[in-house]
Amino acid sequence: MRDFFRLDTSRSTNTGGAGLGLAIAKEIVNAHGGNIFVQSHTEKTVFTVVLPQKQEKDKLSA
Repeated sequence: MRDFFRLDTSRSTNTGGAGLGLAIAKEIVNAHGGNIFVQSHTEKTVFTVVLPQKQEKDKLSA
């Protein structure tokens, strides 16, 4: 497992937040069998959350 950390040192806990949001999101998504992916570029960073679809009961018993 990889830890998340801030690359921008100018953003500290003095400006708000403890930096736990992504770590908490990762734990929740993992608990539901999903994944979080990241694509980082010069001007933006995109996080994609993928969760499995809920299966209907009829499909499970077939």
